[in-house]
Formats: sequence, structure tokens, C-alpha cells
Amino acid sequence: MNILEIIRNKRDGRKLTDDEIDFFVKGITDGSIPDYQASSLLMAIFLNGMDIEETTKLTIAMAESGDMLDLSGINGTVIDKHSTGGVGDKTTLIIGPILAALGVHTAKMSGRGLGHTGGTVDKLESIPGFKSELSEERFIEVVNEVGFSDVSQTKSLAPADKKIYALRDVTGTVENYSLIASSIMSKKLAAGAAGIVLDVKCGSGAFMKDEESAKQLAEVMVGIGNNAGRKTVALITDMNEPLGRFVGNTLEVIEAVEVLKGHGEERLTEVSMALAAEMLRIASCLEEGKDGKCSPDTDRFMAEIKRVIEDGSALAKFREFVRAQGGDDSFVDDYSLLGTAEYTFDVKSSEAGYLASCDTEKIGLATMHLGGGRQELDDVIDPVVGVEIKKKLGEYIEAGEILAVIHSNDRKKSEEAADMIREAYTLTDSEPSKGKTVIERIV
Repeated sequence: MNILEIIRNKRDGRKLTDDEIDFFVKGITDGSIPDYQASSLLMAIFLNGMDIEETTKLTIAMAESGDMLDLSGINGTVIDKHSTGGVGDKTTLIIGPILAALGVHTAKMSGRGLGHTGGTVDKLESIPGFKSELSEERFIEVVNEVGFSDVSQTKSLAPADKKIYALRDVTGTVENYSLIASSIMSKKLAAGAAGIVLDVKCGSGAFMKDEESAKQLAEVMVGIGNNAGRKTVALITDMNEPLGRFVGNTLEVIEAVEVLKGHGEERLTEVSMALAAEMLRIASCLEEGKDGKCSPDTDRFMAEIKRVIEDGSALAKFREFVRAQGGDDSFVDDYSLLGTAEYTFDVKSSEAGYLASCDTEKIGLATMHLGGGRQELDDVIDPVVGVEIKKKLGEYIEAGEILAVIHSNDRKKSEEAADMIREAYTLTDSEPSKGKTVIERIV
């Protein structure tokens, strides 16, 4: 194999062979292919694309570049869920306990927040004593004992992806569906689950800003998953405003618990239940040994989800999960045990009108500015700060009425974050039409 010949092949629009892709991924992982040649191939892929067979092979090679998690020790079908990232997205904390209460195993590896999007691991680590780093043996034990475990991604998981992503970031080759999808799905394949449900966010707070882009990415990822032997489905969901009422680590943990107590905000509950239903559908299909597409049975799955919320068994599983990973679950009865910000600051609207649109990314950036997020991976997070959204899109707001409440430990940063929040919203005189929260299902 010759990397220069591989670069020429893709430069000229030819399809790469499995061996060529394996050679490239091995070379970038062990350093035998220099960055300038790897970058050249990435640019050729960016310009000429890859078909689904090439993309699947690239994804599998990236997954196999490091540790492949062996979940054979788990007593039951394992389903995974991945979100492409948003603002206020705490669905994993809700879905895992629901599925556990229904006998479906979820073995989840999550990331930390960076930029305007939050990270599930940061939310969980805001719980006193909670441990996100477990040995592989303990991880599997927790899944068997509780039905749900969520740990931080290991450095040995798809190491080729880390190197490829770093090069994409500095060479202008990020926005390519095959490269985005292989980055996401390589980690999902390495994590070992038999089925995968993808939550592809779409809108002002998401990486994909419009429905068509989100659909194209979802179709590529679903194709990769199914071609790799993992039953995969995607939901395209709205991220044109924060998901739920709260953005910020402890605030989002509390909101997730409120959903499990049956008091959830409408959009957050809808997305969580829709994703949980898809995971139940895939689990049912795999357990029955069906090779084809899983037939919809939404009403039955939704009824089961509602039942475990109403009878308290999903909340009981959440407590069990927290305790199993070293956390103190007593905060479920007394939220103040998570700690609170020093003061709150009301963000009032300077004008009247209907809330027509929201630059959701600015809400995430305002939370990061308060200390609730990171600009660099080694930044220290303040878990108690954040933003409470008081009004939703489509609602009418009077001048001087409270739009949001800031939870902060820094008065100056609060004032700056308040300006960012006001700038995020556009008001109109006429009532806007309401869009869907769950936009489309991709199989």
C-alpha cells in the first residue's frame, strides 16, 4: 500500500477499497502516515465524498483502532442512545432508568461538554459522590445489577477518530456527512451495543441547522449502523430552543428527576418518551429474532413508559443507578443537597411581542459564560450555575416581563449573560406557527 496512490485515487473520484481504508486508519493511528498526507486524503474525501460502503468500512476501521467493548457478560439485550448535541439535553438521565424499569439494558458511554453544548458526564458528576470512571468489569456489573450504567468515554475508544477529528478541525474538512457520521458511529460501534437509537438535533442550537442537513446525516449514520450489523434508527428532533426549562448541570439533573416524578416539561418529556419507545422497539425486535425492520407499536411502548413513571419504578431505578456508581441519591428528596448558586438574576424583556425565534446557541454560550460550560476540555465547571427559561417560542411576553432567570455566582458575568439571552430572542407582532418537536423518523 502507498498512501500517495490512495490520495490520488480519492482525488480523482475513485472508490477506496477496504484494504486502502484499513491502511489509512492504521497509519494515522500509529503515526506512520504523516499529518500532511492524512490531511490531503481528508480533503479529497471532503471534496469527492464516500459512498455508504466506504463510509461503513471507515467507521468500522476507526472503531477497531482501539478497544472494542465486550458486552457479552451482560445478561440481556443492550441498546445504546446517542445525541448529536444540543442545549438543555438531559434525555439520557431520563431514558436509562425508564428502560431499566422495563427490563431493557442500556450501557452508555458519554462525553463531557465543550462549547455551547452540555455533556452528560458533567451533569452526572454534579451529583455528590458520583463516579463516571469505572473499570470495564464494574461497568458491566452495574448494567447487570441496575439495567443502566453511564460512564465517561475511555481514551482507548476509537483513537483513530481523535486524530482524524483533530486534523479535520484545522484543515476545514469538518462539514462532510461521511466524516461526521464515521466519527460519531465509530464510538458507538466500539461501545458494543446490539442496537442504537440516534437523536439527530436540528436547529439553531444544533450542529445541523436545517432539516435537510439533519436528515442527510441521519440517513448516513443509520446506514452505517445497519451495515455494521447493529439495528439502528434515528429521530430528528427540534433544537430551535432549549430542551426543557433549564440549562446547567445541577439544574438539568433536577429537571430530569422531575420528569421521572411525572412533572416533566412538555417538549423534554415528548423527546425522552419518543427515544425510549424507539429503544424498546429495537430491543423487542432483537429479542424476537427478527431480521427485518421493526414494526411500529408506539401505543404499547408509550403506555409502558407512562406506567413506570406513574408507579415510581423508573425513579427507583434512577436512585439505584446513582447509588451503584457511588452517588448520594438523597438529593432526589431534597434538591438543595446539590447546592445552589449564590444569587438569581431576572432577565426581563425590553419589548412586548410573540417569541418568534431563538438563537439557542447563544443560550448555551450564556451558560458557558457563567461557568457552566467549557471553552477548553481542562476548564473547571461550576455545576450550580445556569439559566431557567421562563417563556417558550410562540408565547406572548409583555415589556418588563421575565424571559429567563440566571443562576450565578458572579454578578458581572450575570449581566453579560443577560444581554446574550435577550439578543437570542426575536419578537414579532403576530403569533408564529408552532413546529414539531419530533420532526422525522429515519430507518
